[in-house]
Amino acid sequence: MSEEVATPSEGANKRLDIKKLLKSVLAFKSSDLHLVVGSEPQIRIDKELRALNLPVLTANDVEEMAYSLIEDKQKKEFEEHNELDFSFELKDIGRFRANYYRTIHGIGCAFRMIPIDIPTLDEYGNPPIFKELVKKEKGLILVTGPTGSGKSTTLASMLHEINMTERRHIITIEDPVEFVHKNIKSLFSQRDVGSNTESFATALKYSLRQDPDIILIGEMRDAETIGAALTAAETGHLVFGTLHTNSAPSTINRIIDVFSGEEQAQVRAQLASSLVAVISQTLIPRIGSGKVATQEILITNPAIQNQIREDKVHQIYSQMQLNQQETFMTTQTQQLIELLQKRVITKENAIKNSNRPEELMKMIEGL
Repeated sequence: MSEEVATPSEGANKRLDIKKLLKSVLAFKSSDLHLVVGSEPQIRIDKELRALNLPVLTANDVEEMAYSLIEDKQKKEFEEHNELDFSFELKDIGRFRANYYRTIHGIGCAFRMIPIDIPTLDEYGNPPIFKELVKKEKGLILVTGPTGSGKSTTLASMLHEINMTERRHIITIEDPVEFVHKNIKSLFSQRDVGSNTESFATALKYSLRQDPDIILIGEMRDAETIGAALTAAETGHLVFGTLHTNSAPSTINRIIDVFSGEEQAQVRAQLASSLVAVISQTLIPRIGSGKVATQEILITNPAIQNQIREDKVHQIYSQMQLNQQETFMTTQTQQLIELLQKRVITKENAIKNSNRPEELMKMIEGL
Protein backbone atom coordinates (compact mmCIF):
# COMPACT_ATOMS: atom_id res chain seq x y z
CA MET A 1 0.00 0.00 0.00
CA SER A 2 1.35 3.46 -0.91
CA GLU A 3 2.67 5.77 1.84
CA GLU A 4 0.13 8.35 0.61
CA VAL A 5 -2.71 6.18 1.90
CA ALA A 6 -3.90 6.08 5.53
CA THR A 7 -2.77 2.69 6.85
CA PRO A 8 -2.77 0.82 10.16
CA SER A 9 0.87 1.90 10.67
CA GLU A 10 0.03 5.58 11.21
CA GLY A 11 1.30 6.55 14.65
CA ALA A 12 -0.93 7.92 17.38
CA ASN A 13 1.00 11.21 17.46
CA LYS A 14 0.99 11.74 13.72
CA ARG A 15 -1.45 14.36 12.44
CA LEU A 16 -4.14 12.87 10.22
CA ASP A 17 -4.27 14.08 6.63
CA ILE A 18 -7.72 14.26 5.00
CA LYS A 19 -6.24 13.66 1.55
CA LYS A 20 -4.59 10.44 2.72
CA LEU A 21 -7.86 9.34 4.28
CA LEU A 22 -9.74 10.00 1.06
CA LYS A 23 -7.09 8.09 -0.86
CA SER A 24 -7.78 5.16 1.44
CA VAL A 25 -11.36 5.07 0.13
CA LEU A 26 -9.90 4.27 -3.28
CA ALA A 27 -7.17 1.96 -2.02
CA PHE A 28 -9.58 -0.27 -0.08
CA LYS A 29 -12.21 -0.11 -2.87
CA SER A 30 -14.73 1.30 -0.40
CA SER A 31 -17.64 3.63 -1.12
CA ASP A 32 -17.66 5.99 1.87
CA LEU A 33 -15.48 7.59 4.54
CA HIS A 34 -16.91 8.67 7.92
CA LEU A 35 -15.26 11.07 10.37
CA VAL A 36 -17.02 11.15 13.76
CA VAL A 37 -15.62 12.50 17.02
CA GLY A 38 -14.74 9.71 19.45
CA SER A 39 -14.12 7.06 16.79
CA GLU A 40 -11.35 6.07 14.43
CA PRO A 41 -12.01 7.06 10.78
CA GLN A 42 -14.28 4.41 9.26
CA ILE A 43 -14.82 3.29 5.66
CA ARG A 44 -17.72 1.34 4.13
CA ILE A 45 -16.92 -1.83 2.20
CA ASP A 46 -19.80 -3.88 0.74
CA LYS A 47 -22.37 -2.14 2.98
CA GLU A 48 -20.36 -2.73 6.20
CA LEU A 49 -18.45 -0.08 8.16
CA ARG A 50 -14.86 -0.94 9.01
CA ALA A 51 -12.63 1.14 11.28
CA LEU A 52 -9.17 2.07 10.06
CA ASN A 53 -6.52 1.29 12.66
CA LEU A 54 -5.85 4.95 13.31
CA PRO A 55 -6.10 7.32 16.31
CA VAL A 56 -9.54 8.12 17.71
CA LEU A 57 -10.66 11.45 16.30
CA THR A 58 -10.99 14.52 18.53
CA ALA A 59 -13.34 17.43 17.82
CA ASN A 60 -10.33 19.49 16.78
CA ASP A 61 -9.11 16.75 14.38
CA VAL A 62 -12.43 16.60 12.53
CA GLU A 63 -12.89 20.38 12.41
CA GLU A 64 -9.39 20.95 10.97
CA MET A 65 -9.86 18.29 8.28
CA ALA A 66 -13.40 19.44 7.43
CA TYR A 67 -12.53 23.12 7.10
CA SER A 68 -9.42 22.37 5.01
CA LEU A 69 -11.71 21.30 2.13
CA ILE A 70 -14.17 24.21 2.01
CA GLU A 71 -14.16 27.92 1.19
CA ASP A 72 -15.16 30.76 3.53
CA LYS A 73 -18.63 30.98 1.94
CA GLN A 74 -19.27 27.29 2.62
CA LYS A 75 -17.90 27.60 6.14
CA LYS A 76 -20.31 30.47 6.84
CA GLU A 77 -23.24 28.45 5.44
CA PHE A 78 -22.32 25.48 7.62
CA GLU A 79 -21.98 27.60 10.75
CA GLU A 80 -25.38 29.20 10.08
CA HIS A 81 -27.34 26.01 9.26
CA ASN A 82 -25.25 23.20 10.83
CA GLU A 83 -25.64 21.25 7.56
CA LEU A 84 -23.61 21.38 4.36
CA ASP A 85 -23.85 19.37 1.12
CA PHE A 86 -21.21 19.80 -1.57
CA SER A 87 -19.01 17.92 -4.02
CA PHE A 88 -15.36 18.38 -4.89
CA GLU A 89 -12.47 16.87 -6.80
CA LEU A 90 -8.91 16.30 -5.59
CA LYS A 91 -6.25 16.00 -8.25
CA ASP A 92 -4.83 12.49 -8.61
CA ILE A 93 -7.27 11.21 -5.96
CA GLY A 94 -10.85 11.41 -7.18
CA ARG A 95 -14.21 13.12 -6.92
CA PHE A 96 -16.34 13.06 -3.78
CA ARG A 97 -19.76 14.06 -2.49
CA ALA A 98 -19.59 15.39 1.06
CA ASN A 99 -22.02 16.11 3.87
CA TYR A 100 -21.04 17.97 7.03
CA TYR A 101 -23.31 17.92 10.08
CA ARG A 102 -23.09 18.60 13.81
CA THR A 103 -23.39 16.06 16.60
CA ILE A 104 -23.41 16.58 20.37
CA HIS A 105 -19.64 16.05 20.29
CA GLY A 106 -18.69 18.18 17.28
CA ILE A 107 -18.62 18.10 13.48
CA GLY A 108 -19.37 14.87 11.62
CA CYS A 109 -18.39 14.25 8.00
CA ALA A 110 -19.55 11.71 5.42
CA PHE A 111 -17.73 11.41 2.09
CA ARG A 112 -19.04 9.36 -0.86
CA MET A 113 -16.70 8.34 -3.69
CA ILE A 114 -17.84 9.34 -7.18
CA PRO A 115 -16.09 7.71 -10.16
CA ILE A 116 -14.48 10.25 -12.46
CA ASP A 117 -14.83 7.91 -15.43
CA ILE A 118 -18.55 7.41 -16.00
CA PRO A 119 -19.38 3.74 -16.64
CA THR A 120 -21.31 2.83 -19.77
CA LEU A 121 -24.66 1.03 -19.51
CA ASP A 122 -22.94 -2.19 -20.59
CA GLU A 123 -20.10 -1.87 -18.06
CA TYR A 124 -22.63 -1.35 -15.28
CA GLY A 125 -24.50 -4.50 -16.37
CA ASN A 126 -27.78 -2.78 -17.21
CA PRO A 127 -30.38 -4.54 -19.39
CA PRO A 128 -30.53 -3.67 -23.13
CA ILE A 129 -33.93 -1.96 -22.71
CA PHE A 130 -32.17 1.00 -21.04
CA LYS A 131 -30.59 1.93 -24.39
CA GLU A 132 -34.08 2.07 -25.90
CA LEU A 133 -35.49 4.17 -23.06
CA VAL A 134 -32.88 6.92 -23.47
CA LYS A 135 -33.87 7.31 -27.14
CA LYS A 136 -37.29 8.67 -26.12
CA GLU A 137 -38.04 12.21 -27.27
CA LYS A 138 -40.14 13.12 -24.25
CA GLY A 139 -41.61 11.78 -21.03
CA LEU A 140 -40.57 11.00 -17.45
CA ILE A 141 -38.07 8.30 -16.48
CA LEU A 142 -37.61 7.69 -12.75
CA VAL A 143 -34.76 5.84 -11.06
CA THR A 144 -35.65 5.11 -7.43
CA GLY A 145 -34.28 3.35 -4.39
CA PRO A 146 -32.81 3.92 -0.94
CA THR A 147 -29.70 5.99 -0.29
CA GLY A 148 -26.62 4.18 -1.58
CA SER A 149 -28.50 2.06 -4.12
CA GLY A 150 -26.59 3.35 -7.15
CA LYS A 151 -29.31 5.64 -8.53
CA SER A 152 -26.83 8.38 -9.44
CA THR A 153 -24.56 5.92 -11.24
CA THR A 154 -27.43 4.45 -13.26
CA LEU A 155 -28.63 7.93 -14.28
CA ALA A 156 -25.09 9.02 -15.14
CA SER A 157 -24.68 5.93 -17.34
CA MET A 158 -27.97 6.70 -19.12
CA LEU A 159 -26.93 10.30 -19.80
CA HIS A 160 -23.51 9.06 -20.91
CA GLU A 161 -25.21 6.80 -23.46
CA ILE A 162 -27.10 9.81 -24.84
CA ASN A 163 -23.87 11.84 -24.83
CA MET A 164 -22.14 9.21 -26.97
CA THR A 165 -24.98 8.83 -29.49
CA GLU A 166 -27.15 11.98 -29.66
CA ARG A 167 -26.68 15.71 -30.14
CA ARG A 168 -28.82 17.03 -27.27
CA HIS A 169 -28.74 19.87 -24.75
CA ILE A 170 -28.80 18.20 -21.31
CA ILE A 171 -29.45 20.27 -18.18
CA THR A 172 -28.76 18.62 -14.81
CA ILE A 173 -30.06 20.12 -11.56
CA GLU A 174 -28.41 18.46 -8.57
CA ASP A 175 -27.69 19.00 -4.89
CA PRO A 176 -24.76 18.68 -5.20
CA VAL A 177 -23.49 17.90 -8.74
CA GLU A 178 -21.97 14.43 -8.59
CA PHE A 179 -20.82 13.01 -11.94
CA VAL A 180 -19.24 15.66 -14.16
CA HIS A 181 -19.93 14.97 -17.84
CA LYS A 182 -17.61 15.99 -20.66
CA ASN A 183 -19.29 17.15 -23.86
CA ILE A 184 -18.90 14.40 -26.46
CA LYS A 185 -21.85 14.72 -28.85
CA SER A 186 -24.24 16.36 -26.39
CA LEU A 187 -23.96 19.71 -24.62
CA PHE A 188 -24.17 19.64 -20.80
CA SER A 189 -25.26 22.49 -18.52
CA GLN A 190 -24.79 21.20 -14.97
CA ARG A 191 -26.24 23.26 -12.11
CA ASP A 192 -25.61 22.96 -8.39
CA VAL A 193 -28.58 23.87 -6.14
CA GLY A 194 -27.43 26.48 -3.65
CA SER A 195 -24.35 27.55 -5.64
CA ASN A 196 -25.78 27.99 -9.15
CA THR A 197 -29.51 28.19 -8.50
CA GLU A 198 -31.84 28.84 -5.57
CA SER A 199 -33.81 25.57 -5.64
CA PHE A 200 -34.84 22.60 -7.77
CA ALA A 201 -38.20 24.23 -8.50
CA THR A 202 -36.64 27.58 -9.53
CA ALA A 203 -34.07 25.89 -11.77
CA LEU A 204 -36.79 23.78 -13.39
CA LYS A 205 -38.97 26.82 -14.03
CA TYR A 206 -36.22 28.66 -15.88
CA SER A 207 -34.74 25.57 -17.56
CA LEU A 208 -37.62 25.55 -20.04
CA ARG A 209 -36.28 28.86 -21.39
CA GLN A 210 -32.78 27.41 -21.84
CA ASP A 211 -33.65 25.27 -24.87
CA PRO A 212 -33.17 21.86 -23.20
CA ASP A 213 -33.82 18.51 -24.80
CA ILE A 214 -33.23 16.55 -21.59
CA ILE A 215 -33.48 17.57 -17.93
CA LEU A 216 -32.11 15.61 -14.98
CA ILE A 217 -33.59 16.44 -11.56
CA GLY A 218 -31.33 15.14 -8.80
CA GLU A 219 -34.19 14.73 -6.35
CA MET A 220 -37.95 15.22 -6.71
CA ARG A 221 -38.57 16.20 -3.11
CA ASP A 222 -41.74 18.35 -3.06
CA ALA A 223 -45.00 19.04 -4.92
CA GLU A 224 -43.64 22.13 -6.68
CA THR A 225 -40.66 20.25 -8.13
CA ILE A 226 -42.72 17.18 -9.08
CA GLY A 227 -45.38 19.39 -10.72
CA ALA A 228 -42.73 21.22 -12.75
CA ALA A 229 -41.17 17.90 -13.79
CA LEU A 230 -44.52 16.56 -15.01
CA THR A 231 -45.13 19.77 -16.98
CA ALA A 232 -41.67 19.58 -18.58
CA ALA A 233 -42.23 15.94 -19.52
CA GLU A 234 -45.61 16.78 -21.05
CA THR A 235 -44.24 19.67 -23.09
CA GLY A 236 -41.76 17.76 -25.21
CA HIS A 237 -38.77 17.17 -22.92
CA LEU A 238 -37.21 13.95 -21.68
CA VAL A 239 -37.01 14.27 -17.89
CA PHE A 240 -35.01 12.03 -15.55
CA GLY A 241 -35.61 12.11 -11.81
CA THR A 242 -35.10 10.20 -8.56
CA LEU A 243 -37.20 9.36 -5.51
CA HIS A 244 -36.44 7.37 -2.36
CA THR A 245 -39.00 4.62 -3.02
CA ASN A 246 -38.34 0.88 -3.11
CA SER A 247 -40.72 -0.37 -5.83
CA ALA A 248 -42.34 0.83 -9.04
CA PRO A 249 -45.95 0.94 -7.73
CA SER A 250 -44.91 2.72 -4.52
CA THR A 251 -43.16 5.35 -6.65
CA ILE A 252 -46.41 6.17 -8.45
CA ASN A 253 -48.28 6.35 -5.14
CA ARG A 254 -45.62 8.62 -3.64
CA ILE A 255 -45.91 11.10 -6.50
CA ILE A 256 -49.70 11.22 -6.30
CA ASP A 257 -49.77 11.43 -2.47
CA VAL A 258 -47.52 14.50 -2.45
CA PHE A 259 -50.47 16.50 -3.79
CA SER A 260 -53.69 17.51 -2.05
CA GLY A 261 -56.90 15.54 -2.67
CA GLU A 262 -58.41 17.96 -5.18
CA GLU A 263 -55.18 18.00 -7.23
CA GLN A 264 -54.68 14.24 -7.41
CA ALA A 265 -57.01 13.52 -10.34
CA GLN A 266 -55.10 15.99 -12.52
CA VAL A 267 -51.73 14.59 -11.36
CA ARG A 268 -52.87 11.03 -12.18
CA ALA A 269 -53.81 12.19 -15.68
CA GLN A 270 -50.47 13.96 -16.15
CA LEU A 271 -48.53 10.98 -14.83
CA ALA A 272 -50.48 8.52 -17.00
CA SER A 273 -49.64 10.48 -20.14
CA SER A 274 -46.02 11.36 -19.35
CA LEU A 275 -44.51 8.45 -17.39
CA VAL A 276 -42.19 6.33 -19.55
CA ALA A 277 -40.54 4.04 -17.00
CA VAL A 278 -39.73 3.46 -13.33
CA ILE A 279 -36.52 1.65 -12.40
CA SER A 280 -36.43 0.73 -8.70
CA GLN A 281 -32.94 -0.26 -7.70
CA THR A 282 -31.24 -1.95 -4.74
CA LEU A 283 -27.60 -2.93 -4.23
CA ILE A 284 -27.06 -6.29 -2.51
CA PRO A 285 -23.74 -7.77 -1.28
CA ARG A 286 -22.37 -10.50 -3.53
CA ILE A 287 -21.17 -13.79 -2.08
CA GLY A 288 -17.44 -13.21 -1.68
CA SER A 289 -17.16 -9.47 -2.20
CA GLY A 290 -18.68 -6.59 -4.12
CA LYS A 291 -22.32 -5.70 -4.75
CA VAL A 292 -24.91 -6.52 -7.40
CA ALA A 293 -27.86 -4.39 -8.47
CA THR A 294 -31.43 -5.63 -8.66
CA GLN A 295 -33.68 -3.48 -10.82
CA GLU A 296 -37.46 -3.69 -10.79
CA ILE A 297 -38.53 -2.27 -14.15
CA LEU A 298 -41.93 -0.82 -15.02
CA ILE A 299 -42.48 0.43 -18.57
CA THR A 300 -45.80 2.11 -19.22
CA ASN A 301 -48.26 0.73 -21.75
CA PRO A 302 -51.97 1.49 -22.32
CA ALA A 303 -53.05 -0.89 -19.52
CA ILE A 304 -50.76 0.73 -16.95
CA GLN A 305 -51.74 4.22 -18.12
CA ASN A 306 -55.40 3.33 -17.48
CA GLN A 307 -54.59 1.94 -14.04
CA ILE A 308 -52.81 5.16 -13.08
CA ARG A 309 -55.59 7.36 -14.48
CA GLU A 310 -58.36 5.34 -12.78
CA ASP A 311 -56.60 5.19 -9.39
CA LYS A 312 -55.95 1.43 -9.59
CA VAL A 313 -52.23 1.52 -8.83
CA HIS A 314 -52.59 -1.64 -6.70
CA GLN A 315 -53.20 -3.58 -9.94
CA ILE A 316 -49.98 -2.45 -11.60
CA TYR A 317 -47.78 -5.13 -9.98
CA SER A 318 -49.87 -7.90 -11.55
CA GLN A 319 -49.68 -6.12 -14.91
CA MET A 320 -45.89 -6.03 -14.64
CA GLN A 321 -45.83 -9.85 -14.48
CA LEU A 322 -47.64 -10.35 -17.81
CA ASN A 323 -45.96 -10.94 -21.21
CA GLN A 324 -42.57 -9.88 -19.90
CA GLN A 325 -40.66 -10.99 -22.98
CA GLU A 326 -42.66 -8.44 -24.94
CA THR A 327 -42.92 -5.67 -22.33
CA PHE A 328 -39.32 -5.97 -20.93
CA MET A 329 -40.72 -5.47 -17.43
CA THR A 330 -39.50 -7.38 -14.40
CA THR A 331 -40.15 -7.47 -10.66
CA GLN A 332 -37.54 -7.37 -7.94
CA THR A 333 -38.64 -10.78 -6.66
CA GLN A 334 -37.88 -12.36 -10.04
CA GLN A 335 -34.43 -10.80 -10.08
CA LEU A 336 -33.70 -11.98 -6.54
CA ILE A 337 -34.72 -15.55 -7.40
CA GLU A 338 -32.46 -15.49 -10.46
CA LEU A 339 -29.50 -14.26 -8.37
CA LEU A 340 -30.17 -16.95 -5.75
CA GLN A 341 -30.27 -19.68 -8.39
CA LYS A 342 -26.95 -18.46 -9.78
CA ARG A 343 -25.52 -18.38 -6.21
CA VAL A 344 -24.61 -14.69 -6.55
CA ILE A 345 -26.26 -13.61 -3.27
CA THR A 346 -27.28 -15.32 -0.02
CA LYS A 347 -30.85 -16.13 0.96
CA GLU A 348 -30.46 -13.90 4.04
CA ASN A 349 -29.44 -10.86 1.98
CA ALA A 350 -32.17 -11.54 -0.57
CA ILE A 351 -34.89 -11.50 2.08
CA LYS A 352 -33.36 -8.54 3.93
CA ASN A 353 -33.38 -6.40 0.76
CA SER A 354 -36.68 -7.60 -0.71
CA ASN A 355 -39.58 -5.18 -1.15
CA ARG A 356 -41.97 -8.21 -0.97
CA PRO A 357 -40.31 -10.63 1.46
CA GLU A 358 -43.38 -12.87 1.90
CA GLU A 359 -43.71 -13.38 -1.86
CA LEU A 360 -39.99 -14.07 -2.10
CA MET A 361 -40.04 -16.64 0.70
CA LYS A 362 -42.94 -18.52 -0.94
CA MET A 363 -41.05 -18.64 -4.23
CA ILE A 364 -37.89 -19.86 -2.48
CA GLU A 365 -39.89 -22.66 -0.81
CA GLY A 366 -41.32 -23.67 -4.20
CA LEU A 367 -37.93 -24.05 -5.86
